[in-house]
Amino acid sequence: MNSGTGITLPTDITLATDSAQAMSLVAFTAVVTLTLLLCVMTGPDRDNLGEFYAGYGALSPMRNGLAIAGDYISAATVLGTGGVIALLGYDGVVLALSTALSLMLLMFLLAEPLRNAGQFTMGDVLARRMPGRAVRITACAATLAALIPLMLVQLAGAGDLLSFILGFSGEGVKTGCVVALGALMISYAAIGGMKGTALIQILKIVMLLGSGVVIAALILRRFDWDLGALLAAAEKGSGVGPAFLQSGLQFQGGPNPRLDMISSELTVVLGGACLPHVTMRMYTARSAREVRRSMSWAVSSVALFVLIIAIVGFGATAMIGRAAIAKADPQGNTAYLLGSKAVFGANASTAETLIFTTVTTAIFLTLLASVAGMILACANSLAHDVFAHLRTELTPRREMTLARVSALAIGGMAIVLAVMVQHHNLQPLVTLSFCLGASALAPALVYSLFWRRYTRRGLLWTLIGGTLGSVILMTGTNLVSGAPTSAFPNHDFNWFPFTTTGLASIPLGFFLGWLGTVSSGRRESEEQRGRYEAVEGWILAGVTRR
Repeated sequence: MNSGTGITLPTDITLATDSAQAMSLVAFTAVVTLTLLLCVMTGPDRDNLGEFYAGYGALSPMRNGLAIAGDYISAATVLGTGGVIALLGYDGVVLALSTALSLMLLMFLLAEPLRNAGQFTMGDVLARRMPGRAVRITACAATLAALIPLMLVQLAGAGDLLSFILGFSGEGVKTGCVVALGALMISYAAIGGMKGTALIQILKIVMLLGSGVVIAALILRRFDWDLGALLAAAEKGSGVGPAFLQSGLQFQGGPNPRLDMISSELTVVLGGACLPHVTMRMYTARSAREVRRSMSWAVSSVALFVLIIAIVGFGATAMIGRAAIAKADPQGNTAYLLGSKAVFGANASTAETLIFTTVTTAIFLTLLASVAGMILACANSLAHDVFAHLRTELTPRREMTLARVSALAIGGMAIVLAVMVQHHNLQPLVTLSFCLGASALAPALVYSLFWRRYTRRGLLWTLIGGTLGSVILMTGTNLVSGAPTSAFPNHDFNWFPFTTTGLASIPLGFFLGWLGTVSSGRRESEEQRGRYEAVEGWILAGVTRR
């Protein structure tokens, strides 16, 4: 799984000179100013819910596709996947390819039905054929459960990462960075809404891919544009020999390494495609044709990112060695930055320093944009699925106010929790988010969109059972205890034989959906079949819009 960005860095490793750090600080300040200005200028009217929730008609397919890619490529993906490639070689590349495959799954299977069935939130999709407060409240709870752990990881790592880049030290400074960055992320979501956060995602993905292409090209040039030479040097720098370029290094020593890898990849593919902050971008397209074009841009952008991250990850191992990367951070989260810096050598020119500053700024913006999108998805669900449907008469202005207050409440809670857990290994939280997406949200969406007999009981059993199953199984993995790199290394209550829960919790989610449906009785199943057939044209063919 993608490792988190909650990192503890040694004070004797630095990325840049004082002048480069000063340049990075100026660049960060400029980015914050620009992005806040974009949010203020593009923010929705106070009574335009459609613009706040979905930014109707504001984005072309290209821009919407870049925004989808921006939401999909989080800071945990950039830093975590780059670190896995640098430390584990072949297994890291498989993980990176799984992220691209996940978006392709969303493109070919779910994108158009989601766009047709949904309005603002995942609760709208599920309630299209099974209306009711219980469905919406459960969908909101599943959304919060899937996204809050991922938010915590990126917020907790923000302080350490910013301190690492700028050369700050001291726990107070790191905590201050977490609070300040969290406040910025809340502002983006509350002020800009869907359109504002989309523009930030577009700026982020353009900077991330643009700077990444330059770094990857410089690394390849250093090895005379010979990919074989790069891989050979990476194998040598890994210190583990041919195993670095072969499958199995990530889960070696486990009881079932092959099954563990299958479980991990299955979780990434299904979970990444169904996380709510990604699926919410499907509701912004004006037609099925536009959502297809948007997804084409998104898949192309993510595929380019996978190529970049693979080259930079192997380049980091080739140039500075696996041991040095692991010393900087045992999870390898600094590999992307260390590899980008190493390609310039010790005495970087002004132009090279500027390029590296662009890389660090892109990472900084990735942190801001990723969490802002997740806060917006959670706030939208809380305001629209819970508050708006608890009261029969709620004006659009009032609902938008509730959405903004929800963004403040969720963001504030995330900041407090991130400060509390920032000194722990947070990889279990990232893994948990993907497991919840794969085990609860994926079965619920697939059944709701494509199974005619699916009932309310089956839906609730899927969401609740898949969530509880993932959480319970996760407590028994070696990510939580029983290993030196666990969240609780001094305890051992490791009873589950795999690193991720997917191999057990994904079938559990689908099974509970089936069991709940068949136990509902034939009469209810036939009623649900009739309701589904009444909206089937809307969901599958887009006969009408909302």
